[in-house]
Parts: sequence; structure tokens; C-alpha cells
Amino acid sequence: MSEEKTTWHPGEIVPSSGIYECDCGGGHHWSTDVKGHRFPPFPAGCPGEYWRLQTQAHPEESLG
Repeated sequence: MSEEKTTWHPGEIVPSSGIYECDCGGGHHWSTDVKGHRFPPFPAGCPGEYWRLQTQAHPEESLG
């Protein structure tokens, strides 16, 4: 599938365990999330809109 989702909003279900980065561009907001849990809200003052997978916890698993 060429339309695989690559970003998620706070409150959406985490598709794959790993370390996620917010899109604010500051490179300073990271979240370690577990598959099946919900993405957390962004920290106060963060202008981010979505989370993007930075490092997958189990590379042998595929998203989705």
C-alpha cells in the first residue's frame, strides 16, 4: 500500500511500539509509546500537531 499512514494525532491508537517525535521542528519532544495505547497530548507550549515514528521498538513488525 502506497498510502500507509506515517503520522498520528494525540489521542489516536499507537500502531507500533517505539519512540515518536512531534512535528514542531524543535527535535526536543519525544514520546516512548506502546502499541495499542493512545498517543499522549503534547507538552505545554509545544506547537506540534502530530507524532511521527522515529525509532521502532520491534523492527521486524510492520506498521498497520
